[in-house]
Amino acid sequence: MGEVYKARDERLNRDVAIKVLPAAFERDEERLKRFKREAQVLASLNHPNIAAIYGLEESNGAIALIMEFVNGLTLNDRIASGPIPLDEALVIAKQIAEALEAAHERGIIHRDLKPANVKVTSEGSVKVLDFGLAKIFETEAEGIDLSHSPTLIKGTQVGVILGTAAYMSPEQAKGKLVDK
Repeated sequence: MGEVYKARDERLNRDVAIKVLPAAFERDEERLKRFKREAQVLASLNHPNIAAIYGLEESNGAIALIMEFVNGLTLNDRIASGPIPLDEALVIAKQIAEALEAAHERGIIHRDLKPANVKVTSEGSVKVLDFGLAKIFETEAEGIDLSHSPTLIKGTQVGVILGTAAYMSPEQAKGKLVDK
């Protein structure tokens, strides 16, 4: 949920990614809360394989996440360019698993992991992106109070399905309890 743009932070002399909530959703309280929740989730994660958040900005009714700009191809684009050699695929998979493990250790499930939400740099570093549909495990992560979040679900509400269908686990697609 959101449109992402590359921008230049002139004060810090670095490229950033700006994720903007589309104007059509600026008055949608549910989407606005979910967008702000993504910022809180990202701020609680600090891992080399998860794109970092630098801030949440609001101006003239618009809201934006300021995030680490990851220069590289999405895993989706990398797959489309041809077969990935086994040794490279294993390195990519290991980094994705490490990112997810770090999130899970903080009590966070991504819920929309797919090749379009993973970037691979030219050096082979992987960054998992887009925690907009993330949720907190039933045993909430220590130090995170997201109790008013629209996507905070104790366990999982049966019948609530969020994510990209083609990449969901069977239990997620059925609206059932998901695990780590």
